[in-house]
Amino acid sequence: MVQKDAYEALEHKIMALRENSRTGDERKTLDEVFDRDTILGIYKLMTDGYIDTIQYPVSTGKEGNVFAAADADGKLFALKVYRTSNATFNRIAKYIEGDKRFKGLSGSRRKIVYAWASKEFRNLQRLKDAGVKVPTPIRYYRNMLVMQYIGNKAGPAPLLRQVTLDDPEEVYSTLIEYMRLAYQEAKLVHADLSEYNILYYRKKPVIIDVGQAVLTEHVNAKDFLLRDIENVNRYFRGLEVNILSRDEALRTITEVSK
Repeated sequence: MVQKDAYEALEHKIMALRENSRTGDERKTLDEVFDRDTILGIYKLMTDGYIDTIQYPVSTGKEGNVFAAADADGKLFALKVYRTSNATFNRIAKYIEGDKRFKGLSGSRRKIVYAWASKEFRNLQRLKDAGVKVPTPIRYYRNMLVMQYIGNKAGPAPLLRQVTLDDPEEVYSTLIEYMRLAYQEAKLVHADLSEYNILYYRKKPVIIDVGQAVLTEHVNAKDFLLRDIENVNRYFRGLEVNILSRDEALRTITEVSK
């Protein structure tokens, strides 16, 4: 009876999220996110004690939605739910091809998206172990990822593009160092780094959305890294920071200091 009540409460919460959506597109996105299999997966995370309730939407990304969730003690976590639509699958395909961690992977679209969730979990752990500031991964299950909530009870941390930086030069240097640590220690390239997937929390940048990050041995790793450098340089050039040239940044990130 308790389990049935908990499942019904979850369904009611999801229904409320749909009803509170401001636009038809938002409701359509939530319908794509919360299919029956996903609701059952969230219920599994609840019964296992990782989360107790879904609080509110945090963001809508290219391949998934992030919600604030709380455990039984009220501690906040971020719950990322990856959509299993064709559009999501088509977008992630180029980051799967050439990644040895997906070698031999075949099956349904849903199975590929499940693997994508595990990939982001592992990428977060590798980056954290390398010293890059990212949300701490807690648990993944099917197309869901529970991780550290970056922010406080008043709301999530803002994106980098939403804040006025006191010391943009310091933030730029920190991001170049994060990219160096990612490349040399975690052996990863973010592959989609920009001001849209960097949070700013307690005067430090926090890298998010690392599902598409590829190993440095990936056939497209250098192209992805150059694009990341260009995105970061473009943003900080607009803040009148004395940035590194593309080639200087590439050497700083990839070459081992003697």
